[in-house]
Amino acid sequence: MHSLPVAERFVSINGEGRRAGELAVFLRFCKCNLQCSFCDTRWANSDDVDAEVMTIRQITSYVMSTGVQNVTLTGGEPLLQKNIGTLIASLDALGLDIEIETNGSVPLKTLTPFPANTSITMDYKLPGSGMEKFMCLENFSYLTEKDTIKFVVSDIMDLNRAAEVIHTFGLTARCCVYFSPVFGKIHPDTVVSFMKEHMLNKVKLQLQLHKYIWNPEQRGV
Repeated sequence: MHSLPVAERFVSINGEGRRAGELAVFLRFCKCNLQCSFCDTRWANSDDVDAEVMTIRQITSYVMSTGVQNVTLTGGEPLLQKNIGTLIASLDALGLDIEIETNGSVPLKTLTPFPANTSITMDYKLPGSGMEKFMCLENFSYLTEKDTIKFVVSDIMDLNRAAEVIHTFGLTARCCVYFSPVFGKIHPDTVVSFMKEHMLNKVKLQLQLHKYIWNPEQRGV
Protein backbone atom coordinates (compact mmCIF):
# COMPACT_ATOMS: atom_id res chain seq x y z
CA MET A 1 0.00 0.00 0.00
CA HIS A 2 1.39 3.40 -1.02
CA SER A 3 1.99 5.67 1.97
CA LEU A 4 3.97 8.80 2.82
CA PRO A 5 5.21 10.34 6.10
CA VAL A 6 3.33 13.60 6.64
CA ALA A 7 5.01 15.92 9.12
CA GLU A 8 2.28 18.55 8.92
CA ARG A 9 -1.02 19.15 7.11
CA PHE A 10 -3.09 22.30 7.33
CA VAL A 11 -5.03 24.94 5.42
CA SER A 12 -3.75 28.49 5.24
CA ILE A 13 -2.96 31.12 2.66
CA ASN A 14 0.00 30.55 0.40
CA GLY A 15 2.70 32.78 1.86
CA GLU A 16 4.83 33.09 -1.27
CA GLY A 17 5.00 32.39 -4.98
CA ARG A 18 2.49 32.91 -7.76
CA ARG A 19 -0.45 32.00 -5.56
CA ALA A 20 0.57 34.16 -2.61
CA GLY A 21 -2.49 35.20 -0.64
CA GLU A 22 -4.65 32.35 -1.97
CA LEU A 23 -5.96 29.52 0.19
CA ALA A 24 -3.97 26.31 -0.06
CA VAL A 25 -3.82 22.89 1.55
CA PHE A 26 -0.27 22.27 2.73
CA LEU A 27 1.20 18.78 2.90
CA ARG A 28 4.65 18.85 4.50
CA PHE A 29 6.67 15.67 4.10
CA CYS A 30 9.59 14.49 6.20
CA LYS A 31 13.27 14.35 5.31
CA CYS A 32 15.57 16.66 3.39
CA ASN A 33 18.94 16.05 1.76
CA LEU A 34 20.14 19.63 2.39
CA GLN A 35 20.81 21.67 5.53
CA CYS A 36 20.47 25.31 4.54
CA SER A 37 21.79 27.89 6.97
CA PHE A 38 18.48 29.78 7.00
CA CYS A 39 16.13 26.76 7.00
CA ASP A 40 12.91 27.52 8.87
CA THR A 41 11.58 23.94 8.79
CA ARG A 42 14.68 22.15 10.04
CA TRP A 43 12.53 20.22 12.49
CA ALA A 44 10.99 18.31 9.54
CA ASN A 45 14.29 17.41 7.86
CA SER A 46 15.40 14.32 9.76
CA ASP A 47 14.37 10.74 9.06
CA ASP A 48 13.10 10.23 12.60
CA VAL A 49 10.78 13.24 12.84
CA ASP A 50 7.43 12.47 14.45
CA ALA A 51 5.20 11.95 11.42
CA GLU A 52 1.75 10.73 10.48
CA VAL A 53 2.12 7.89 7.99
CA MET A 54 -0.82 8.26 5.61
CA THR A 55 -1.91 6.28 2.60
CA ILE A 56 -2.52 8.14 -0.63
CA ARG A 57 -6.23 7.52 -0.24
CA GLN A 58 -6.16 9.07 3.24
CA ILE A 59 -4.23 12.08 1.93
CA THR A 60 -6.57 12.69 -0.99
CA SER A 61 -9.61 12.25 1.27
CA TYR A 62 -8.20 14.86 3.64
CA VAL A 63 -7.48 17.28 0.82
CA MET A 64 -10.98 16.91 -0.63
CA SER A 65 -12.54 17.38 2.81
CA THR A 66 -11.05 20.88 3.02
CA GLY A 67 -12.80 22.16 -0.09
CA VAL A 68 -9.61 24.02 -1.09
CA GLN A 69 -8.47 23.84 -4.73
CA ASN A 70 -4.75 24.62 -4.32
CA VAL A 71 -2.47 21.92 -2.91
CA THR A 72 1.15 22.65 -1.94
CA LEU A 73 3.54 19.72 -1.51
CA THR A 74 6.48 20.83 0.59
CA GLY A 75 8.98 19.59 3.12
CA GLY A 76 11.62 18.76 3.93
CA GLU A 77 12.05 17.79 0.31
CA PRO A 78 8.89 16.20 -1.12
CA LEU A 79 10.62 14.74 -4.19
CA LEU A 80 12.62 12.39 -1.94
CA GLN A 81 9.40 10.47 -1.21
CA LYS A 82 9.29 7.36 -3.38
CA ASN A 83 5.49 7.51 -3.77
CA ILE A 84 5.28 11.22 -4.55
CA GLY A 85 4.63 10.59 -8.26
CA THR A 86 1.63 8.42 -7.43
CA LEU A 87 0.29 11.07 -5.07
CA ILE A 88 0.69 13.81 -7.69
CA ALA A 89 -1.22 11.72 -10.22
CA SER A 90 -3.98 11.02 -7.69
CA LEU A 91 -4.38 14.70 -6.81
CA ASP A 92 -4.36 15.65 -10.48
CA ALA A 93 -7.12 13.13 -11.19
CA LEU A 94 -9.28 15.08 -8.73
CA GLY A 95 -8.84 18.27 -10.76
CA LEU A 96 -6.77 20.03 -8.12
CA ASP A 97 -4.06 22.63 -8.74
CA ILE A 98 -0.77 21.27 -7.40
CA GLU A 99 2.38 23.15 -6.48
CA ILE A 100 5.57 21.25 -5.70
CA GLU A 101 8.15 23.11 -3.63
CA THR A 102 11.56 21.57 -4.26
CA ASN A 103 15.06 22.58 -3.20
CA GLY A 104 16.73 22.36 -6.61
CA SER A 105 19.03 19.43 -5.85
CA VAL A 106 16.75 16.56 -6.83
CA PRO A 107 16.65 15.76 -10.58
CA LEU A 108 13.26 16.53 -12.11
CA LYS A 109 13.77 14.30 -15.15
CA THR A 110 12.55 11.15 -13.39
CA LEU A 111 9.15 12.77 -12.70
CA THR A 112 8.57 14.79 -15.87
CA PRO A 113 6.36 15.49 -17.63
CA PHE A 114 4.18 16.70 -14.78
CA PRO A 115 0.39 16.91 -15.15
CA ALA A 116 -0.99 20.11 -16.68
CA ASN A 117 -2.33 21.37 -13.33
CA THR A 118 1.03 20.88 -11.59
CA SER A 119 3.64 23.61 -11.21
CA ILE A 120 7.16 23.55 -9.79
CA THR A 121 8.51 26.15 -7.40
CA MET A 122 12.21 25.39 -7.32
CA ASP A 123 14.89 27.01 -5.19
CA TYR A 124 18.34 27.86 -6.42
CA LYS A 125 20.48 27.74 -3.30
CA LEU A 126 22.85 30.71 -3.16
CA PRO A 127 26.21 30.99 -1.31
CA GLY A 128 24.55 32.20 1.89
CA SER A 129 22.72 28.89 2.19
CA GLY A 130 25.93 26.87 2.15
CA MET A 131 24.29 24.44 -0.28
CA GLU A 132 24.94 25.85 -3.76
CA LYS A 133 27.28 23.01 -4.74
CA PHE A 134 24.34 20.58 -4.60
CA MET A 135 22.23 22.37 -7.22
CA CYS A 136 21.14 20.27 -10.21
CA LEU A 137 21.56 22.71 -13.11
CA GLU A 138 19.94 20.26 -15.52
CA ASN A 139 16.63 21.03 -13.80
CA PHE A 140 16.45 24.43 -15.51
CA SER A 141 15.75 22.71 -18.83
CA TYR A 142 12.57 21.12 -17.46
CA LEU A 143 10.97 24.38 -16.29
CA THR A 144 8.27 26.15 -18.32
CA GLU A 145 6.23 29.33 -18.08
CA LYS A 146 3.98 27.81 -15.39
CA ASP A 147 6.95 27.13 -13.11
CA THR A 148 8.97 29.32 -10.74
CA ILE A 149 12.59 29.75 -9.68
CA LYS A 150 13.04 31.20 -6.19
CA PHE A 151 16.29 32.79 -5.03
CA VAL A 152 16.37 33.08 -1.24
CA VAL A 153 18.80 35.96 -0.69
CA SER A 154 20.58 36.84 2.55
CA ASP A 155 23.14 39.47 1.45
CA ILE A 156 24.66 41.33 -1.50
CA MET A 157 26.82 38.34 -2.42
CA ASP A 158 23.67 36.26 -2.83
CA LEU A 159 22.05 38.96 -4.96
CA ASN A 160 25.06 39.19 -7.25
CA ARG A 161 25.19 35.42 -7.68
CA ALA A 162 21.44 35.27 -8.35
CA ALA A 163 21.74 37.91 -11.09
CA GLU A 164 24.59 35.93 -12.65
CA VAL A 165 22.57 32.69 -12.68
CA ILE A 166 19.48 34.46 -14.09
CA HIS A 167 21.47 35.92 -16.99
CA THR A 168 23.57 32.81 -17.68
CA PHE A 169 20.57 30.51 -18.01
CA GLY A 170 18.07 33.04 -19.41
CA LEU A 171 15.65 32.23 -16.60
CA THR A 172 13.24 35.16 -17.00
CA ALA A 173 12.49 33.93 -20.54
CA ARG A 174 11.88 30.40 -19.27
CA CYS A 175 9.82 30.74 -16.08
CA CYS A 176 8.79 33.11 -13.30
CA VAL A 177 11.69 34.37 -11.14
CA TYR A 178 11.45 35.58 -7.54
CA PHE A 179 13.81 37.11 -5.02
CA SER A 180 12.84 36.13 -1.47
CA PRO A 181 14.73 37.94 1.34
CA VAL A 182 15.71 35.84 4.34
CA PHE A 183 13.43 37.12 7.09
CA GLY A 184 15.36 39.34 9.49
CA LYS A 185 18.62 38.97 7.54
CA ILE A 186 18.37 41.44 4.66
CA HIS A 187 15.88 44.30 4.36
CA PRO A 188 13.54 44.16 1.36
CA ASP A 189 14.48 47.69 0.30
CA THR A 190 18.05 46.48 -0.26
CA VAL A 191 16.70 43.90 -2.68
CA VAL A 192 14.60 46.51 -4.51
CA SER A 193 17.60 48.83 -4.82
CA PHE A 194 19.63 45.97 -6.30
CA MET A 195 16.87 45.14 -8.79
CA LYS A 196 16.76 48.79 -9.92
CA GLU A 197 20.52 49.12 -10.17
CA HIS A 198 20.84 45.97 -12.27
CA MET A 199 17.66 46.50 -14.34
CA LEU A 200 16.28 43.09 -13.41
CA ASN A 201 13.17 43.18 -15.52
CA LYS A 202 10.67 40.34 -14.97
CA VAL A 203 12.19 39.47 -11.58
CA LYS A 204 9.70 39.78 -8.72
CA LEU A 205 10.29 40.56 -5.07
CA GLN A 206 8.30 38.36 -2.71
CA LEU A 207 7.90 38.55 1.04
CA GLN A 208 6.91 35.55 3.15
CA LEU A 209 3.41 36.74 4.05
CA HIS A 210 2.92 34.15 6.78
CA LYS A 211 5.89 35.57 8.71
CA TYR A 212 4.34 39.02 8.73
CA ILE A 213 0.82 37.84 9.60
CA TRP A 214 1.80 35.37 12.34
CA ASN A 215 4.77 34.78 14.61
CA PRO A 216 7.69 33.83 12.29
CA GLU A 217 8.31 30.69 14.37
CA GLN A 218 4.68 29.51 14.32
CA ARG A 219 3.91 26.20 12.61
CA GLY A 220 0.79 25.24 10.74
CA VAL A 221 0.29 28.62 9.10
